[in-house]
Amino acid sequence: MSASTGPVSYRLALRFALRELRGGIKGFRVLIACLALGVAAIAAVGNVRMAIETGLDRNAALLLGGDAEISFSYRFASEPERVWMESVADEISEIVDFRSMLGTGTEADGIDRTLVQVKAVDSAYPLYGTVTLADDIALEDALALGGESPGLVADTTLMDQLGLSVGDSVTLGDTDFRLAGRLLSEPDNITQGITLGPRVFVLRDALEGSVLLTEGSLFEASYRLRLPEAANLAALRAEARDDFGDRGLQWRDRRGGVPAAAGFVDRLADFLVLLGIAGLAVGGVGVAAAVKSHLDAKTETIAIFKTLGATARTIYAVYFIQIGLLSLLGIGLGIVFGTALPLIAAPIVEARLPVPAVFQIYPQPIAEAAIYGALTACIFTLWPLARARSVRAAELFRDASSEQHMPGRWDIGAVTALLLLLIAVATLFSGNSELTLYISGGILASLAVLWLAATGLRLAARRAAHASVANRRPAFRWAIAALGGPGSETVAVCLSLGLGLTVLASIGQIDSNLRGLVLRELPERAPAYFLLDIQNAQHDELVDRSLERDSVTDIDTAPMLRGIITQINGQNAREVAGPHWVFNGDRGITYATEPPPGTTFTAGEWWPEDYDGPPLVSFAEEEGTELGLSLGDEITLNVLGRDIVFQIASFREVEFETMGINFIMVVNPSALQGAPHTHIATVYMDDSSQEGPYLRELSEAYPNVTAVRTRDAIERAGELLEGIGVATRWGASVTLLTGIIVLIGAAAAGERRRIYEAAILKTLGATRARILGSFALRSAFVGAAAGGIAIVAGAIGGWWVTTQIMGGDFSFSWVSALGIVIGGALANLLAGLGFALRPLAARPAHVLRSRE
Repeated sequence: MSASTGPVSYRLALRFALRELRGGIKGFRVLIACLALGVAAIAAVGNVRMAIETGLDRNAALLLGGDAEISFSYRFASEPERVWMESVADEISEIVDFRSMLGTGTEADGIDRTLVQVKAVDSAYPLYGTVTLADDIALEDALALGGESPGLVADTTLMDQLGLSVGDSVTLGDTDFRLAGRLLSEPDNITQGITLGPRVFVLRDALEGSVLLTEGSLFEASYRLRLPEAANLAALRAEARDDFGDRGLQWRDRRGGVPAAAGFVDRLADFLVLLGIAGLAVGGVGVAAAVKSHLDAKTETIAIFKTLGATARTIYAVYFIQIGLLSLLGIGLGIVFGTALPLIAAPIVEARLPVPAVFQIYPQPIAEAAIYGALTACIFTLWPLARARSVRAAELFRDASSEQHMPGRWDIGAVTALLLLLIAVATLFSGNSELTLYISGGILASLAVLWLAATGLRLAARRAAHASVANRRPAFRWAIAALGGPGSETVAVCLSLGLGLTVLASIGQIDSNLRGLVLRELPERAPAYFLLDIQNAQHDELVDRSLERDSVTDIDTAPMLRGIITQINGQNAREVAGPHWVFNGDRGITYATEPPPGTTFTAGEWWPEDYDGPPLVSFAEEEGTELGLSLGDEITLNVLGRDIVFQIASFREVEFETMGINFIMVVNPSALQGAPHTHIATVYMDDSSQEGPYLRELSEAYPNVTAVRTRDAIERAGELLEGIGVATRWGASVTLLTGIIVLIGAAAAGERRRIYEAAILKTLGATRARILGSFALRSAFVGAAAGGIAIVAGAIGGWWVTTQIMGGDFSFSWVSALGIVIGGALANLLAGLGFALRPLAARPAHVLRSRE
């Protein structure tokens, strides 16, 4: 019976494995650390996500503000709709949400205006939870209508920024209010989405007769319902949509929690988990390097086993069991740390989270992290084990560690199957198959490129070592000869450090493009203000008044309505085109006799100036393509509760980056001109110092008009992007840290070989300084090579995310790229020098005698 096919005594293999482990786990510290770090990262992210999801589910009614919410854009509920809500609900609360300008100061000194987000509530608000004000003032008392002016409650940050105090007088539109309290928290603030201004509260009744809520104004009316415990939410939702869905009714209930928050948390968590998988891939390289180093050190032991008749399968089983036990230790440590860390950091995390979270031990993310760790350990362990099994006993006696053997077909098949299983598991667990497959493909491609580059570097180093340029530079020649020599750590360092730097480079390029996306796409001629809610009677006068100012160079205006796309060719729009962002709420609509200046048509044509036939619409070309629309298709828009069917007459290019007035849909005037509406405007100014005086004059003359400062909107977008960038950079740092651990492990594993090299060089007369220089050059070359490859791979990854996912233009960041190369070279240099001290201090006679 051959040595490779003989029977395996697993009891004996277990005994030998445990006996070898009695000597300690020194050679496996990198293996344990890599697995522990990767598993801990995945478990920690999974536990935080589960904590947030549990918090959202348990507090769904509180966060939503009711058991169910019915909302309408730019109109209030009709009488039949109110009657239906009253028939099914125990209690109803009406909330009106809109933007406005808060005026402070006196007419004598000049009134300053600040953009705020107004929430007008009734006496029933809030149905669930409590609004917290400073000094324990009740919201109902603060907003009371008694006295000379109704009460207003403002966010505490707004009051601090404007230097306001309780009791001061402020204005909204044409109505005076008394500042009656500092807002500390509101129970349903997470459902409000992105706001451009601080929150203020007023009573709904205080706005009766105000210019702020006239026909055509931009506002959202929401009706929160407290329902009986036995209410069937699914049935009520279906009934509401059947009876009133064609009038623009939007329904949410506690079953879905807070979709926007939950969706954002899921997407961010999925991305961070996939970064954790990248970290495990880096750790897997460390696992493979640690196993290879350990087996190389066990050459004599394996040789003795084979001489005594042990089969290759028995030897394979011994070290598979041994490495499996240590892998379980690493996975176990990772689970402990990944579970404990969120619990320990819970008070800090909860204070920073805008949503409730329930931190406890969750089995699901623990199981997922363990599966990831086990599959990674198997994939990267089987390969070096299989290669060791293929080595002949005679070669082991000769210490032929440099001779490479390819694993058998069964081993290659097993590794491939496990790799595919890992990708399938990641796809299943993440819930985002497309992103998972792309990132998995990117990791595999990066590893392949890094391996090819490392192999090429070794071949190039071998040739360069014999070139004339190296003859007069001993330190240089020794360094490149070591890079291409047998048993060098070139491949391990390039794979581990290179992949870690690749992830960091990708994040760096994405982060750089995120930061520069808004600024880079800003046109040379950007508006200073967006003006909203301009009434028809105010339009001409406001335009003339603005152009009278020397600082105002131009003003563009357009009529403004909002509508919801409900159907495409008579069928539900979402069922036809899928969950496109165009269907998320209402979209802006305008009408025009002539196409906007500079319009480029990609299909169809504009309607005649005197057209008075069936409603026509010109649709944005990019969005129309994504929705699968064609010329002649019909889309149904719900405008102010009325369904209107439009036929697509043309497609045109829409460039939103111009920051001018752009609409996805432009319709013929006769279709909507008679509907209640307002106008919007973009104001262009050539002197930013005059923006304040212009806004002050505009607000005094037109208190109902809302002005959004372009710079404020850009800064708000920058803050959101910065929050995303911080999370992704932290995720990438785990991958890089794993790579550094592998790097240190590779340097430590090569220490014994460097001791022997130093002894030989010292015997031949080399000085310590020259030997140290050789070690430093070797480390710097490999680190720079890994960094250079990471730049290319990171640029490709950054380009794909920026252009394909974010839909922006990619710009290569040289600063980030140079930082990656310098950082990679420096990291490997420091690791190499850190493990050069013992080789330099070793005595040649002692080292050479030990090799006899």
